[in-house]
Amino acid sequence: MQQAIEAYRGITATEEFRELERIRSDARRNEAAALHNARREGIAEGAAEERSKWESVVAEREIAIADKDAEIMRLRTLLGEK
Repeated sequence: MQQAIEAYRGITATEEFRELERIRSDARRNEAAALHNARREGIAEGAAEERSKWESVVAEREIAIADKDAEIMRLRTLLGEK
């Protein structure tokens, strides 16, 4: 067991091993950052789509109200009201 521990220490002490560990660590950090950014962008896109849907609904309602107002004005004109 002691030999295995010493062999492990010998490997981990090498410059090559430290460089590989640094690269692995950077890769894990980059992957985490990429996932975080993708999630944040997905949430932003979802919010923009939801906002767009509601804006469309509001625009449709405003058109319907304007049409009703125009119809009311037309009927008032026919009835001689102001």
